[in-house]
Amino acid sequence: MELAYRESGSGLALVLLHAFPLSSAMWLDQREGLSSLCRVITPDQRGFGGSPLGGDAPSLDTAADDVAELLDRLDLDRVVLAGLSMGGYVAMAVLRRHPDRVRALVLADTKASADPDAARANRERIAAAVESDEDSTVLVDEVLPSLLGSTTASSRPLVSGRVRGLVQAAPAAAVAWAQRAMAARPDSFETLRGFDAPALVVVGSEDVLSPPADAQAMAEALPRGRFVLVPDAGHLTAVETPEAFNAEVAGFLAELPA
Repeated sequence: MELAYRESGSGLALVLLHAFPLSSAMWLDQREGLSSLCRVITPDQRGFGGSPLGGDAPSLDTAADDVAELLDRLDLDRVVLAGLSMGGYVAMAVLRRHPDRVRALVLADTKASADPDAARANRERIAAAVESDEDSTVLVDEVLPSLLGSTTASSRPLVSGRVRGLVQAAPAAAVAWAQRAMAARPDSFETLRGFDAPALVVVGSEDVLSPPADAQAMAEALPRGRFVLVPDAGHLTAVETPEAFNAEVAGFLAELPA
């Protein structure tokens, strides 16, 4: 599977994996704000943005292999791998399957635990809803409100509108595939404990989907993990507060050994 991607800048490669149910378009502020420091690569995960869905069964392992294939295509041996929300799940799957490709890790607004039964059932309900009706508003009605923090919802109308547009653009088949892939993901804490390289864990103070306690647990599991709480942001820190997010990532990159 050849993922579509965008890139900017040069030098150290930073691969940014997007959230559900968005696309690589969510990383616009990172492509612009970090490209003077590194080579920023933003793939569209399968089915989203410009990437085809293909016929493979839903699996984060498959999504991880897609990322490894993209690195091969770009002739990149090891990269700084960053993922937000679903992108974090894929990043942890890359750590399981292709640990030698990850030089350093950034996890944002995600969690290492597997879904409990109720969450898995809810994902299947949403997958079935969009499959049965491509005009279903379940994403806008139920998913969108939890993506943004209260500060963004009340005082950042342009951000809210942008995220709404990205959610509405998500193809139904990709939404269903991703929901089932995420529902089947394993617990990743042991994978994080085995990653002895620099790692940054970022979370919005208003994130209700992956709360700060989940981020703190990941940072503690990572042997070289660092925890950062971003104020006035919900589940999409990179989109809601891009300046703060970029500053944390830039500082992390600056500290990496040559």
